[in-house]
Formats: sequence, C-alpha cells, structure tokens
Amino acid sequence: MRTLHYVTWEEDDAYVAQCLDVDVASEGDTQDEAIANLKEALELYFDDANQHEPLLPPTRVRLGEMRIDA
Repeated sequence: MRTLHYVTWEEDDAYVAQCLDVDVASEGDTQDEAIANLKEALELYFDDANQHEPLLPPTRVRLGEMRIDA
C-alpha cells in the first residue's frame, strides 16, 4: 500500500489529476473521474515498475510557488 499525493484542476472542458510524487497524470470529464483514472494509471505504473526494477520512493518532495516579473 502506498500513499500518494495529487492535485486536480480544470483545463478546457476536462479535469486533470496530477500525481505529485511521481510523474503520472490523467484526465476525466469530472474531478472524480480524473482521480479514478489517475488511480488506475498509477497502479499500472507501479505494476510495470515492479516488474523491471525496484522503485525507490522520493525522499524529499517540495511544493512551492513563486512570483516573477513578467
């Protein structure tokens, strides 16, 4: 069992769900559908990774924001 973090947002006519721990994302017509699709994509990602080589969990994750002059 793994605990992973995600963020969702609306983009055009769909919702995007992005995992913050590994580079996997998915989309759906609703937030719940996007999250369900992300869960399935993550299960496939880890299943495939487990067949090839051990995947080490990230040791440091940082989420931030910044302002730029643009």
